[in-house]
Amino acid sequence: MPKLKTKRGAAKRFAVSKSGNIKRKKAYASHILTKKSPKRKRGLRKADIVSKEDKKAIRRLLPYA
Repeated sequence: MPKLKTKRGAAKRFAVSKSGNIKRKKAYASHILTKKSPKRKRGLRKADIVSKEDKKAIRRLLPYA
């Protein structure tokens, strides 16, 4: 069986943690920040974990992660 190619777009967006969870950046943190409260912007800085339902699909995009 040939080697599988990693989907590069997914590789740039997701990282696999030691425990096997997939980390992602939160949405809505890149622009139009003036109307968002400091508390909300602070929360957007933190990485989030991909939901259980989406994990299988992302694993398929990152075969060697």
